[in-house]
Amino acid sequence: MNGITEKIRIRLFRLQNLEYKKFICRLMPTVDPDTVIGVRTPQLRKLAKELSKASTPEEFLLDLPHKYYEENNLHGFLIETVRDYDAAISAMEAFLPYIDNWATCDSISPKVFKRHLPELYERILLWLKSDLTYTVRFGIRMLMNFYLDDNFRPDIPELVAQADCQDYYVNMMVAWYFATGLAKRYEEILPYIRERRLDKWTHNKAIEKAIESRRVDEEAKAYLRTLKI
Repeated sequence: MNGITEKIRIRLFRLQNLEYKKFICRLMPTVDPDTVIGVRTPQLRKLAKELSKASTPEEFLLDLPHKYYEENNLHGFLIETVRDYDAAISAMEAFLPYIDNWATCDSISPKVFKRHLPELYERILLWLKSDLTYTVRFGIRMLMNFYLDDNFRPDIPELVAQADCQDYYVNMMVAWYFATGLAKRYEEILPYIRERRLDKWTHNKAIEKAIESRRVDEEAKAYLRTLKI
């Protein structure tokens, strides 16, 4: 642990909330509670913003692996503040192998990525081939965040469907992608559900999440209920 990390860790413990720690640990069964400090996300984002304004703490970003869940989240939030695409993608790819839970994975979405979607797409294709759960999950989430609106491509849902596997945390993101797709691009996504192109669990979970969405109309929800396996 270098000096910058030590100073940041002291600040994180000053923000500790033990009740929040108990709450967040219940949501992350794969994470050792001893590696959770108990700092709320808005406070982590505020700290990341402060640190990035002073100067990007390169020493902290290079000091991997981190010990605490909050250090990982802070790491991700610092990457979000990077304005140069090449620097952001380099930092993200260096960090991806160290992400070990869904909450950290799902909290990171660098804004600069949105301005470089063709280049990002090529990176995502590589992430989807990874044997690391949260690298694959992050890639699917980027497809959900940035390629279901104006930048939609008809080949992308098939890429996500092919990621359907035996890993719970990958399959949950696949289901989330297709549920969001049913809300945003119903006609293009529906065939994947109607034709049962996903495994049973992921198929039913996608329907469940779509039915829970306020963005899917009642007629569509009624039809989706008939497609449950």
